[in-house]
Amino acid sequence: MATQLDTEAHSSTTDRAIALYRLMSRTHHADKRVRKGLSSGEIAMSYWPVDGQEAMSAGAMLALADTDQLVSTYRGLGDLVTKGIDLAGYFGEILGRETGLSGGKAGAMGISDPEHGIAWTTGIVGAGPLIANGIALAASIRETEQVVLVSFGDGATSIGYLHEAMNMAALWSLPVVFFCQNNAWAESTQMSRYTRTTQLSDRAGGYGMPGVTVDGTDPHAVYDAVSAAVARARSGEGPSFVEAVAYRLQGHYFGDQMGYADPADLAAKRADPPFDRYRRRLIADGTATTEALDRIDAEAVAEIEEAFASACAAALPDAAVLTRDVFADNGSEVAAPRRATTSVPQGETEDLGLVQAIHRTLDRAMGADESIVLLGEDIGDRSGGGMFKITAGLSAKYGEHRVRDTPIAESSIIGAALGASLAGLRPVAELMFMDFLGVAMDQIANHVAKVRYLSGGRRGAPLVIRTMVGMAAGPQHSQALESWAMHTPGIKVVWPSTAADAVGLLNACLRQDDPCLFVESMKLYYGGGRGPVPVADYEIPLGLADVKRTGSDVTICTYGALVHAALAAAKSLEGEGISVEVVDLRTLVPLDLETVLDSVRKTRRLVVAHESVGFCGPGAEIAAAVGAELFGVLAAPIQRVAGSYTPVPRAASLEAACRPDAESLCHAVRRIL
Repeated sequence: MATQLDTEAHSSTTDRAIALYRLMSRTHHADKRVRKGLSSGEIAMSYWPVDGQEAMSAGAMLALADTDQLVSTYRGLGDLVTKGIDLAGYFGEILGRETGLSGGKAGAMGISDPEHGIAWTTGIVGAGPLIANGIALAASIRETEQVVLVSFGDGATSIGYLHEAMNMAALWSLPVVFFCQNNAWAESTQMSRYTRTTQLSDRAGGYGMPGVTVDGTDPHAVYDAVSAAVARARSGEGPSFVEAVAYRLQGHYFGDQMGYADPADLAAKRADPPFDRYRRRLIADGTATTEALDRIDAEAVAEIEEAFASACAAALPDAAVLTRDVFADNGSEVAAPRRATTSVPQGETEDLGLVQAIHRTLDRAMGADESIVLLGEDIGDRSGGGMFKITAGLSAKYGEHRVRDTPIAESSIIGAALGASLAGLRPVAELMFMDFLGVAMDQIANHVAKVRYLSGGRRGAPLVIRTMVGMAAGPQHSQALESWAMHTPGIKVVWPSTAADAVGLLNACLRQDDPCLFVESMKLYYGGGRGPVPVADYEIPLGLADVKRTGSDVTICTYGALVHAALAAAKSLEGEGISVEVVDLRTLVPLDLETVLDSVRKTRRLVVAHESVGFCGPGAEIAAAVGAELFGVLAAPIQRVAGSYTPVPRAASLEAACRPDAESLCHAVRRIL
């Protein structure tokens, strides 16, 4: 005779089996509806089918709690509908309608629905795990007991990002489940043709985490494996790697005829699809009747059809919304609007260099706001407090959970900072040299800068990336690359020239709801930026240039270390009877063109200067803007003084020739006088 415990266990197993079927049905019929619309010409869009992968998503998502977070990919329909996404909003988004979750700005590659635990979706293969780490880091710091599941395809295991992410997650014991949906194809390449690994989960051992491979056509096997991984993560034991193996029954994208697949093998797989097989299994073992499963299917179809029809009927977004949601002010802020000037507070000051000023600002900010965390290579006290000692003492004061030494992996640093910002923290990520922007540029340009736009203004990425332009360090450690960031909509670019400005501007960056790139000059670490800094804390609004010296004959517009060269040039030219006004931009995005224009209206002559390469540099944009606005006012052609069109050489004599200085500015001024 069955005991009550046996009865309850049977009931629980039956309920789970039906729940898995319900989720598989939603995935199956949602995928089928999209493909039907594309086949008939009812809709037109890019789409990546999930036919054959229904059991993977169902098993994995059922193992998560509602508050757990999902990071998925462009082939994410199954993950998203089984996690509980708003269907009408989802369909509206992938169809590019104004009713979409992000107003049609993101499409299938940028889905997020925080209310249903869908943290982020990325169209960059392998990039999601980096972001998942940051979300998990925030959960770990705040002790929320949330788990983050990051879903990716087998092809992503060839990307270095995944390996960086697994290493960092294991190192920090982050509550992450790396969920690999191995559908046998990396786009159109078979697994045997891109790796010697027979089980992708074997790679987990190299990072000190458990790995398991399961049948991805069996939702119970997936559920059990992911449940174990989730329990491990939630208990503080760290990440796991779960590989679910199946076979993609459709092409990489809709319209792909899969000519690369063996026809007989493909036909055999399609003759026994996982969804149909699971349905037969439930009927055969008496778990459910045909009629009961038919009702579940009918409910799924009705819900999907209603949501899909609603999306199809919705209007396309109006062109007026094109420039909204680039920045938090609901607009595009390349040129800052006119605003009242703000000066640093009067009163007691202390003499600080740039290093001490930035250190003091970070220290005070961390003391006032527990959401501020620091990430970077060698920034903790056990690692020396940073190459230039800017973060020295902060990990001892605030704890290593808030001042994190990272592996040497710049993409991981920025990805973790982004994920943490999505989860409510305010990270400050350090890239030791500005040259390393190139290593992390995918995370910066494709993810960090696009969060607000891809979410339709629903979310931001409030993080600061601190970096430094080196000197005497050769072609790969001395580059000024601010124009890269300026050309990327969604990220603000700040470059102070003095310790006093650094304090006010960094405070402003730390309070922004948008990502900021905060650039420091190594040249100014060694005395050039030193000066009186108010003891009281203060903020300098971004987009507010500063006239460092007034003059009447010519304007020199610059920023960073070259401000000091401009001041030296102005002093030298004063002896020749030439009056030079020096405008320090301080921020490049947003750009205070009004102050520049006001100055040039007065002097009628302009020299634009920067350390970075002149060709296509920031000076070209400023010169073009001033030339267009003041064409009839200018008394002479605008002059541009910038770095040579070369890498920055190591030899001191060549570096001096490569970069502009006070004398080159004097020559430019004399030319237009």
